Amino acid sequence: MEEKKKPTGIVYECLRCGAKVPSEELEFRGGQIKCIVCGYRVLKKIRPPVVKRVSAK
Repeated sequence: MEEKKKPTGIVYECLRCGAKVPSEELEFRGGQIKCIVCGYRVLKKIRPPVVKRVSAK
C-alpha cells in the first residue's frame, strides 16, 4: 500500500483554481512559476499554521 507524501517544502496556492502546488513540483518543471492544473502564473505562498505570541508589557 502506497502512502501519499506530504510536501516538505514551501506550498503555493493558485489564485485562479485554488490548486496546491509544492515547490518541488515547480523545480521539477524547470523553475517556471505556473499552476500545474490550469497554467495560471499567479501563485501565493501559503502561511504555515504557526501562532505568534507577543507579550504585552
